[in-house]
Amino acid sequence: MHPKDEQFFKALGTRISCARKAHKLTQQQLAERLGIAQQTLAHYEGGRLRLPASLLPELTRTLGLSSDELLGQNVTPDGKRGPSSKLQQQIEAISRLPKARQRFVSEMLDTVLAQASSKEGDLKQ
Repeated sequence: MHPKDEQFFKALGTRISCARKAHKLTQQQLAERLGIAQQTLAHYEGGRLRLPASLLPELTRTLGLSSDELLGQNVTPDGKRGPSSKLQQQIEAISRLPKARQRFVSEMLDTVLAQASSKEGDLKQ
């Protein structure tokens, strides 16, 4: 695979993985919805296999993404094109971390969000 293609398919795999996790789907669950083997999906997410274009429509429907978002065309939440937000870049960087570090970051975020939520509740009283 050409280095640029390899880079593209790794980034595509990361976006698929992030979206799958955001929908709280396992690889097995998403693979079943797509009619493919779990190992095949793992290879797509790892950028080791090229995702066939025929899977794009079902993948975008299942993950609630536009094809531009899935293909990394930098569509912002309001539909405008442009650079990815810092938060989006951080999420993508976190998704590339080992699972143990991802759990650590997730637990830290849960703690910070819980504290922020409790402070909002205190302010409303």
